[in-house]
Order: sequence, then structure tokens, then C-alpha cells
Amino acid sequence: MFLKTSIATVEQFQELFGDQFQTYVNLDRYTSARVGGPAEMFLTVHSAAELQTAVELAYSRHIPYFILGGGSNILVADQGISGLVIMNKAKAVRYRSNGVNVICVVESGMNLSSLARQCIGKGLGGLEWAIGVPGTVGGAVVGNSGAHGADMNSNLLAAQIWEPGRGVRMYSNEEMRYGYRDSILKREHGKNISRRVVLSAELQLKPEPVDVLAARADAFNTHRKQTQPGGASTGSMFKNPENYYAGYLIDTAGLKGLRFGGAAISQKHANFFINEGGASAEEIRALIAEAWNSVREQFGVEMDLEVEMVGEWNFD
Repeated sequence: MFLKTSIATVEQFQELFGDQFQTYVNLDRYTSARVGGPAEMFLTVHSAAELQTAVELAYSRHIPYFILGGGSNILVADQGISGLVIMNKAKAVRYRSNGVNVICVVESGMNLSSLARQCIGKGLGGLEWAIGVPGTVGGAVVGNSGAHGADMNSNLLAAQIWEPGRGVRMYSNEEMRYGYRDSILKREHGKNISRRVVLSAELQLKPEPVDVLAARADAFNTHRKQTQPGGASTGSMFKNPENYYAGYLIDTAGLKGLRFGGAAISQKHANFFINEGGASAEEIRALIAEAWNSVREQFGVEMDLEVEMVGEWNFD
């Protein structure tokens, strides 16, 4: 059941943000899996300053908030999300040289793949791995996104982060405590707390010839297209367990092509669960449960979700 946010609070958001603020907006169009119910309150921000203002106001009014970027790596419940969903479109980018390398200072709502292409065009190497990787810089900082043997840990110098009740401070790479698809911020997921919010990031890049960078990125992109399915999905569903690939385990368990309603486990890569049209979040969750249980029963391996389940789920 949604909160009954006070009219005064709704009016305050409307006064601050005007048409950027709405109520009861369906989220299926904003998620890469194309599923998800309504957000009780929905706000689009276009700068890190607006993002900070929004989370500070929500926190001061004891309203739960969730930051939505590219809509990948999340599964939003059919019943939606109570409180405030903030669509982060803060995309400002600037570059500075430290003599040897170039530092890219980028706001957290910037699309990661678009940033990688921009850097390649400027002859700045280091983010080629991110070509074709869905989501935003902020999501990548939180989840330590990676591909092709590299990840955000290899680029991030520091992140500007808003802390509930404390304000803004810089986190160094070391303070992020990065692990495989993990960080100190990722570990807040699923907890009933007000979460820290990434406002911007400083990424270290190295000057290289544009043609070299473009060739490397094209090779990565070609490999991604050859090995991963298209269509509506959350991205990789499970983290790879130690010494295994999640897709291999799900495939070997005989689950490729398994379908519940409009949701199916991809025939191309078994760690991708596809919305083939009209799927519900509950149908995708049923596939998750089947895959997890089958792999545990057959191989004794308990897989961890890479995707975050968000919103009002009924786990009874």
C-alpha cells in the first residue's frame, strides 16, 4: 500500500520543480525490462544540484526515495514504488588535465555508454569497456559495473556523494570498497534505510589515438552483440558465482527457453531473462526463483542476484 503523502509536501515539490514533478507515473516505460507499476511521486532532475535538493527535501519529510537512472539492473514490482522516484538526468561533463592523464568530472545521470563514446571521440582511453553497457554513471559507480576485464574500479578516482543527514562529501576509490559488482553503496540495497546518493564522479582517462580506441570499442561491442540477446531485459540477472558462470549453470540446469507468461529465459544467454511482450514483474520473479532453486538443487550453488528488486513486493 502506498504512503499517503501530505498535500503540503506534494505542493512543496510542485512549487520547487513545476512540471518536472508528477504523481502516479507508470514506470514500465522507464525500465529496460519494460515492467513495473506506478511511482507514487515521480520527479525528473536535470542537474546534480536538483538531485541534491530533491533527496534533501524527501529525507527531511521522511519520504522514501529511489534514484532511477537507465532503468537496467532493477526489477520494479507490479504494484509500483511508494514514496518518491527521482529520474536522474544530470548529465554535465567537464575535463581537466593533471599533466599525464585527463580527469573526466561527470554528473551521475549521464548515460555510461554515451560517455564512453564521447571520450573515445576526444582521444581519451579507459572507458571502452563501457560501450554498450546499459545504465548511468551513478549506477555504474554504485554497482561497480564492468565488462571485458575492466570495471568502474579501474577508472574511478573519487565520487561526490550526498549522505542523509550529513550533506555532501567526496569518497575516494578506496572508500568505495569495491568488489565484484559490489561497493559500500551497493550493500545498502535491500535495507530499510535512507541511502547515500551519487551526485558526480571523477574518472581517470589516458590520451590515446582515436582510431585505436574506436577499434577496441568496436570489438567489444561486436562481442556483446554476438553473446548477449537484444530485447527488453534487466541485463545480467545473477552475479557469476566463484569459479562458475551463472549463465552456464542455468543453461546446464536445462532452463534455457523456460517461460512464464510473457517472460522467458533467453535461448542465447541463460543469464538474461527477456520480456517477450506483456510480461509482468511477478512472471520474471517466478523465473528467478526457478533458476535459483534449480541451480542450488543440481549443483549446490546459491547464486546472488545482480539485479535489485525494487518496490512493493508481496513475498508471502
